Amino acid sequence: MLWSSWILTPALLAIGSHAVPFEDYILAPQSRTLNPSLVYQVNGTVDNPEALVGLTTHQTTLHGKSSVTYDFGRNIAGIVSLDVTSVSSKAAQLGVTFTESSLWISSEACDATSDAGLDSPLWFSVGHGPGTYGADKKHLRGAFRYLTLVNNSTATISLDGLSINYTAAPTQDLRGYKGYFHSSDELINRIWYAGAYTLQLCTIDPTTGDSLIWLGVISSSDNITLPQTDSWWNNYTITNGSTTLVDGAKRDRLVWPGDMSIAIESAAVSTADLESVRTALESLFVLQKANGQLPYAGRPFLDIVSFTYHLHSLIGASSYYQYTGDRSWITRYWGQYKKGLQWALSSLDNSGLANITASADWLRFGMGGHNIEANAILYYVLNDAISLASSLDDRANVGNWSTAASKIKAAANARLWDAQNSLYRDNETTTLHPQDGNAWAIKANLTLSSNQSEAISSALAARWGPYGAPAPEAGSTVSPFIGGFELQAHYLANEPDRALDLLRLQWGFMLDDPRMTNSTFIEGYSTDGSLAYAPYRNTPRVSHAHGWSTGPTSALTHYTAGLRLTGPAGSTWLFKPQPGNLTEVQAGFETQLGLFATQYQKSATGTFQQLTFTAPNGTSGSVEIEGATGQLISKRGQAVKLVNGKARGLQGGTWTLKGL
Repeated sequence: MLWSSWILTPALLAIGSHAVPFEDYILAPQSRTLNPSLVYQVNGTVDNPEALVGLTTHQTTLHGKSSVTYDFGRNIAGIVSLDVTSVSSKAAQLGVTFTESSLWISSEACDATSDAGLDSPLWFSVGHGPGTYGADKKHLRGAFRYLTLVNNSTATISLDGLSINYTAAPTQDLRGYKGYFHSSDELINRIWYAGAYTLQLCTIDPTTGDSLIWLGVISSSDNITLPQTDSWWNNYTITNGSTTLVDGAKRDRLVWPGDMSIAIESAAVSTADLESVRTALESLFVLQKANGQLPYAGRPFLDIVSFTYHLHSLIGASSYYQYTGDRSWITRYWGQYKKGLQWALSSLDNSGLANITASADWLRFGMGGHNIEANAILYYVLNDAISLASSLDDRANVGNWSTAASKIKAAANARLWDAQNSLYRDNETTTLHPQDGNAWAIKANLTLSSNQSEAISSALAARWGPYGAPAPEAGSTVSPFIGGFELQAHYLANEPDRALDLLRLQWGFMLDDPRMTNSTFIEGYSTDGSLAYAPYRNTPRVSHAHGWSTGPTSALTHYTAGLRLTGPAGSTWLFKPQPGNLTEVQAGFETQLGLFATQYQKSATGTFQQLTFTAPNGTSGSVEIEGATGQLISKRGQAVKLVNGKARGLQGGTWTLKGL
């Protein structure tokens, strides 16, 4: 798509809820009934395999032991249906296998939802004769790009139809995005939309959660029927409501709090499906223990303790309020939130830092002691809590929270900062410099100066390999989850070029490598580029659509475009564009208060040549436009002079930079 194909006038900006700018980039399907895009490969004797793609009027016929693999062109999800026209044997069976990656295309098994082995095919007894054969709801496949039809007998079987009932994002208008992004870099544009689509695949009907047969954690008390012969079912009810946001699409179709710190922000600026966020968060708060501890994950992981994931639930609640402005909701859970924070604070010791005694985290190794990641996240949550307390006019605990935060910041820098390497150590007992803790230190403002943040940004970037930013705390791993926080850290360290470089390197690899889905983002892989995730024993189990990998979608909107909310639903805001080496940017998203949007162009030397931004009427905010001079002129004719590129106390409306 050319830049000139969309120029957003103020009139168009004002009706953003009725138009979908740059719709050509949206990967979600037009219809919930999907057919294959092309024939990928054929084994044995198969007549007219292209007929099921709709390229001929003939039937597809599989003679004897044979198979044909179809490519849907992108990662999808749903329930398969086959239209059989003739069959030569009453004993005939037709099998179906699924995989997200071309690495695991097989006529014998699907890619895995288990921590060992592969998943069984779906077998349809088609010897009954012509007719439509469909999978049960419990056998919907949560994510796949490739589907293989398998004839494992000597029979001849003919079909004239293969379709998928697309089940992801069950309550969404699939292409009715409330947010958009476009820039002068096509790869960056595609990354933004792939992140949004990944989250759509990770949004499910709550009655189709992963039944976790392989873990043995589902029992008869959970009110589901266990399969007798199959290795995977998706029929576990995980939340209330009609839609919810889960960890992964194919696997881990459960609520995991860690994802919330990435996924909520990216969903909010793209599809705006915050109902799915609400049901997910409520499923965690209902499991809170009497001592305030929140679960490592939603049902069925009820007894595993994770200090960091406990904190991610609190971040999720704060983020939900930030994007919705739903005061009644946050008030309802405010008591539980405070109790949860007190549970976390009970881990503080005489050092001023939290001493972590639970190992569970995002599958990193070595969690424990005065861990920098855990303490940085706690520092972030304390400041979140102080802001919430002000918003809710409940400041009784603010003094204690402020004191705890100050002690954490002082102790972390005194005990864990390694000036020689310009990075924090994981704890006092190791020389490991983790990606997660250092990225979170910048995100949480745990650093003591902008120079220190820039030094961390530089040190992290110096470790990049050919496939992205390493997470040495998880072995030879590239973690798009923690990479999303590093991405934010580079922006916050005022290094937007570095952030864009990481986007192109890491997410560009994830998007365009032929082993990937070319539409959604993988949960993790190896620093050598192999699609193995070090914490897993079973490589086919790796999910290729994981909500925690979608950090670029929100980062591009909030930092590159500069549209940041500082008050509930954007009642207050900060406009701070960081274009880096991009020369043109357009972006926008909606809250209940209205549209936040911008459009700007700059020269190769970094000078803004044109800049406009819009915030809803009735809101107010500040502006920081590095290198800009002149004044901002509102649509109403009000003029505000920029001082060192900054201005405060602006009212909502459309503003244009003049006197460039």
